Amino acid sequence: MLLLCSEKTTPSFDLETLVDREYETAHITTGLIEKALEKFTGEIDQIPPLFSAKFIDGKRAYKMARKGGDIELPSSRVSIREIVVKRFELPELELSISCSKGTYIRSLARDIGRELKSGAYLSALKRTRIGDYRLSSAVSPEEFEKDFRINQTK
Repeated sequence: MLLLCSEKTTPSFDLETLVDREYETAHITTGLIEKALEKFTGEIDQIPPLFSAKFIDGKRAYKMARKGGDIELPSSRVSIREIVVKRFELPELELSISCSKGTYIRSLARDIGRELKSGAYLSALKRTRIGDYRLSSAVSPEEFEKDFRINQTK
């Protein structure tokens, strides 16, 4: 699940950095969103954010980006199996995405904003599944501790 704000951009594509540009959003409609999202389903080439853990010449990209370094990251091939609009209330767009490992959701937010002829950044992210593990099957830390203690006394 991701929530994008479709009226602004940030250099990190999330709220780690300050807003650097603001955009109009009055032209964004449900139809425009649906058409834009079609372009991001399937195999796509994606450029990772500069503020990522990717290595460039032996250094983390985010460290270079924070120092103001002018770096370019190569694109990666990723797979987006499904994108579903969960909520659309300007300037927010909430999506549910099923994707391959290595997908940068922050980059996807940036790219969707561009496709909408606006801007966007990731304002929230909730992983609901990683491989066979699902959030719906997770236990709270308190439940885990309780089960752990019960099993230790057996």
